[in-house]
Amino acid sequence: MRHEIVFLDRSTLKADVRRPAFDHCWAEYDVSAPHEVAQRLEGATIAITNKVPLRAETLAKLPRLALIAVAATGYDVIDTAYCRAHGIAVANIRNYATHTVPEHTFALILALRRNLLAYREDVRRGRWQASNQFCFFDHPIRDLHGATLGIVGDGSLGRGTAAIARGFGMRVVFAEHATTKDKPHDVAFMPLEQLLRESDIVSLHTPLRPETRNMIALEQLQTMKRSALLINTARGGLVCEQSLATALREGLIAGAGFDVLTSEPPKAGNPLLELDLPNFILTPHVAWASDGAMQFLADQLIDNIEAYVSGEPQHLVA
Repeated sequence: MRHEIVFLDRSTLKADVRRPAFDHCWAEYDVSAPHEVAQRLEGATIAITNKVPLRAETLAKLPRLALIAVAATGYDVIDTAYCRAHGIAVANIRNYATHTVPEHTFALILALRRNLLAYREDVRRGRWQASNQFCFFDHPIRDLHGATLGIVGDGSLGRGTAAIARGFGMRVVFAEHATTKDKPHDVAFMPLEQLLRESDIVSLHTPLRPETRNMIALEQLQTMKRSALLINTARGGLVCEQSLATALREGLIAGAGFDVLTSEPPKAGNPLLELDLPNFILTPHVAWASDGAMQFLADQLIDNIEAYVSGEPQHLVA
């Protein structure tokens, strides 16, 4: 069988993508608008997508489609219920960002915990040059050693973040959830409410699901320490963005570092885009995107396709 493979959003992956080692026809598009998807996948047996949604109304028009290879770990853009009901396999990427996301998380933590942006801006504006001594202390500088890091999500990224935290001498706690299993004996788990109260830094590493959407809103932010930081390198939508903007303006928490927003690319009017505060850092969903991580992802993407075609599928989510 000659497979027809279509990559819907090739520009989302800055890496070399080898071609599968079986008979196939390959087509790729830098981007695909929603109205173009069904036509571009007409006749395809394998679709590759990173962020282009594949919902039931589109999938119903694609009778030959056998596999959706997701070029990411998150697969909320896929209607997996439809796929299961109609025999369409869905494979995602596993464990490719176990170093890059935790490292980006700590880049945000360190910048905020030591107020690097505020001090950099002071120097830029001449504050140091005008000082009457060798340094000044306009913004708090807090150590990581001895601080408590609360992690929501105990998968590979959460545990990778915990490993770095322990290297800094931090106390690490994880949020309990209904599916928590295989708890290491040396790791503390606690209810989310308690974690928010006790943590100096809260870092999110959990998928976006109906039960996790807006899991952090104003009520939760109000329970956090005023000296605490909130970090989100997971998914937009886990935090109510309007609530976070309010919390930062009113000083309910000390700062926040985000790599994700609810709508990406963001639209004008997003309350977090309007913030001009030295204690808020927003990066454009690049925590996952180190050169090494992207190449690992690209290689596993084709591994997943080849495994499916060989009759030994791997990394299936549907």
